[in-house]
Amino acid sequence: MNKRGHVLNALLLAVGIGFVLEPGADLDTATKIGQITVPIVLGALFPDVDTAFGKHRKTLHSLPVLAIFLAYPIFFDNLHFVWVGVLTHYILDLVGSRRGIALFHPLSDNEFSLPFGVTTSSKYADLVTVIITALEVAAFWAVHTYVVELDVDLTAATAGLGI
Repeated sequence: MNKRGHVLNALLLAVGIGFVLEPGADLDTATKIGQITVPIVLGALFPDVDTAFGKHRKTLHSLPVLAIFLAYPIFFDNLHFVWVGVLTHYILDLVGSRRGIALFHPLSDNEFSLPFGVTTSSKYADLVTVIITALEVAAFWAVHTYVVELDVDLTAATAGLGI
């Protein structure tokens, strides 16, 4: 996906996840959407910083980078929801393109992809982005509803851990 696709995905995700976390059509929902939009967009754009240094779709498109963003809010109580943008960037590059990404960089430069996808210049790229985004919001809802609440106060959750 190109930057436009990643931003479209992030903005739609922020709205969808905002409604998942704060159901309704009121000020609380709008506040939640506002709270998570910037972190998700920043996370969605971050992996492509590797176009300025390193190897694109290798240096910052890996599981170790995602792990750092998943751990960051636990240890520092900031950058909440940036991991969502990073993760969905990876998903778009895996599903919504033909090239793939090096998930295990720096251990391996092998790029992983799915046997289908569209080129970034395809007239179907935006449609694929919207479909993937809808599936991501549904997956986020399912995890949030049935597995673990994803909108928690990490300060209170980690207080007993001495972090």
